[in-house]
Amino acid sequence: MDRRHSPANLQKIAAQVSALAKPVCESEGLELIHVEYQRESGGRILRLYIDKPEGINLDDCVNVSRQMGDIIDVNLGDIGPFNLEVTSPGPSRPLASTEDFNKYKGNRVKIKTTRSINGQKNFKGILLGISSGQVNLQLDEQIVAIPNQDILKARLAG
Repeated sequence: MDRRHSPANLQKIAAQVSALAKPVCESEGLELIHVEYQRESGGRILRLYIDKPEGINLDDCVNVSRQMGDIIDVNLGDIGPFNLEVTSPGPSRPLASTEDFNKYKGNRVKIKTTRSINGQKNFKGILLGISSGQVNLQLDEQIVAIPNQDILKARLAG
């Protein structure tokens, strides 16, 4: 595998894009929810999830996409080919920050981890919140504490 497309490097690029996108979104009255950079069947996708209280529309997505395309070309021109997608978080909203995990406490979530916890990497349960650097999840009759650094993806399960 090309080293610049290793999972760790993809996460690093997503973090760099997030830092560049946050002020763009704020200037447009939008919230940057999450940034993903990953390989999919059509190639690499750089996906930005944006939102605002009244919901976003196509113009919001197009505006952020145009601005971010130029900013990424200037600041991260060496990341190779990718497709840029700017979208609403939708019903399976990604959860990335401490605020997200606390805001959606009581909701069903899906969490995928980087390493096995209690023999599994995929969890679906009721979000109990976040404390002491770990997300607490109710799975049927048991509570699982998942360390933040082990969370690869977390989303509302709807």
